[in-house]
Amino acid sequence: MIDVEIVRLPHGEGLPEPVAATAGAAGYDIASADDVELAPGARQLVRTGFAIAVPAGFECQIRPRSGLALKHGVTLPNTPATIDSDYRGELKVALINLGAEHFRVTRGMRIAQLVFARVEAVCFRRAEELGATGRGEGGFGSTGH
Repeated sequence: MIDVEIVRLPHGEGLPEPVAATAGAAGYDIASADDVELAPGARQLVRTGFAIAVPAGFECQIRPRSGLALKHGVTLPNTPATIDSDYRGELKVALINLGAEHFRVTRGMRIAQLVFARVEAVCFRRAEELGATGRGEGGFGSTGH
């Protein structure tokens, strides 16, 4: 388990803290600090009313809630969004309505979930060529699945 510091911002007072819905849930549901109307095809940046300090060596991914995506077509256009360990501003969620109906986001509504993941630093090393594999340069759809 990692410790994540959280600061509640004035416009987020009274909102629930990020919380796992069940003991086995990977994500922590987060609520909207705003009331927003999303027309079909519209995108909106929605405030959460809090900031967090992601520990070094980790990232925080913001992911859609499956129920909103399935039932209403509301998802994240940049999923998963990444919150880096050196960001200290308010978490905001970019929502998009891919559904056919207007969708109303209300203050306190669960709009997304946070998932924390370890990240590794990478050192790129130049090479003259890459080692051969059975797949080679086959890209999108090349494996037949």
